Amino acid sequence: MKWIVDQGRLLFAIAIAAFGVENLTCAHSSGANLPVIPWVPGHAWLAYLTGVLLLAAAICIAARFKERLTAILLGFFFLLCALLLQLPKLVGAPMDVGIRTTAFETLTMCSAAWMLAASLPAQRTLLQPWQSLLRGLLKSGRYLFAFSSIVFGIDHYIVFALIVSLIPHWIPGGGWLWTHITALAFILAGLSIITGWMDRLAATMLGLMFLLWFLVLHAPRVMSFPRSHNPNEWSSAFIALGVCGASWILAASLSAKNPQAK
Repeated sequence: MKWIVDQGRLLFAIAIAAFGVENLTCAHSSGANLPVIPWVPGHAWLAYLTGVLLLAAAICIAARFKERLTAILLGFFFLLCALLLQLPKLVGAPMDVGIRTTAFETLTMCSAAWMLAASLPAQRTLLQPWQSLLRGLLKSGRYLFAFSSIVFGIDHYIVFALIVSLIPHWIPGGGWLWTHITALAFILAGLSIITGWMDRLAATMLGLMFLLWFLVLHAPRVMSFPRSHNPNEWSSAFIALGVCGASWILAASLSAKNPQAK
């Protein structure tokens, strides 16, 4: 299981690369915002720039080239997108589950990047004078990730019927049961990570849940993309893969701090 958890960094890099390709592919998409994370305004030049930057970040993380600096800057990029693009909408419609989900998906990618950076040894960089402040910010990544998990769990109950409808009929137990299990898993995992009680197990199992979602729920829907022309399906799929990677990045970092837990 340790070897699987250690692949979190690579899964996260794959998700970031996919977001980059999506932005490049949808560069001329109509509408106020691109239909792919991080949902930048639908200007071709901005979409191309975002796609190139995300691809470059993914390559650096996968190749371990300036990985910590890349993860730090990537986290700031997602945070900036959340604050500038999502926060105004969230303030205007705080009870809109769709807007809230979009905002916290972006924040989750921010937290994933910062958790990755926090797990890597510090090196001399242009950010050296700010290392003390930076360490505190990176440590906040796990709490932002945990809080986002709790929000997702609560939102599952708010749009319970919709989530039930997404569960394939062939899965034993029915959508009602698995929606309850998923919502509770989100909330309990978030609380575990915040409190530190069984946090490594919680992060590991949360990542496994998202991997299963990617394979069982999202992959079949993505396969219909040529017919549906819906890039949101691709975004949802790779967000799930990215959160899987984030969960296992956290689990791996907790294993490194507690070798006896391996």
